[in-house]
Parts: sequence; structure tokens; C-alpha cells
Amino acid sequence: MRARRRTWTGPRRAAVAAGPAAVLLAAAGCSFSLGVGGASVGSDDVANEVARQLEEQVGRAPDDVSCPENLPGEVGASVRCELTADGEAYGVTVTVTEVEGTRVAFDVRVDDQAG
Repeated sequence: MRARRRTWTGPRRAAVAAGPAAVLLAAAGCSFSLGVGGASVGSDDVANEVARQLEEQVGRAPDDVSCPENLPGEVGASVRCELTADGEAYGVTVTVTEVEGTRVAFDVRVDDQAG
């Protein structure tokens, strides 16, 4: 069984009084890291961590986050995921910012508008 280590590495932002989808968008730009056992982070692990960090940051998890592919453990590698909040879908870009051993740090950017 491999150990997973998650570390918050980005700034926290206060959520403004707005609709739930807008609150989730206020979290755009969070960064975090995840310990992995291989050369990539599984798509389910990425999706779960994006949802967990958004919930931690703004107090509400998105309805769903899905990522179609694994995130390669290489600086600059990225995948596009989809976040659903209040029936609207938003694109999410997850980009690797640092790799140290089995720790992969990534940045999350939620699109400004539903797509």
C-alpha cells in the first residue's frame, strides 16, 4: 500500500457572497501537491483532489469533477478536466508545477465562464 501525502501550497482566498458556482470560481488558481507511486497521477486522484481542495478553500465541493486522463509527472504537463456546479460545466486546467521524488505539485485553473 502506498502512502499518499497531500500538502496545501497555495494562498487561501475569502469567498464573496455570491451564487455557489461563483464561489467555486473564486477558488480558481489554487495549487496543491500529491504523493504518487508512479510516473503519473491517476485521473481519479486528480479529480478527487481538485474537488477536495475547492471544498476546503471555499466551503463547498463542486457537484462533480472528472478528468479524462492521467496527469503525467513532468513539470509543465497538463490535463483538462471538467467541473460541474449548479448544473453548469466549467473547464479546469491542471498543470504540474514541480516534481520531487514521488511528490507532484500542481496548479488548478478553473475557466472564468461555463463552457
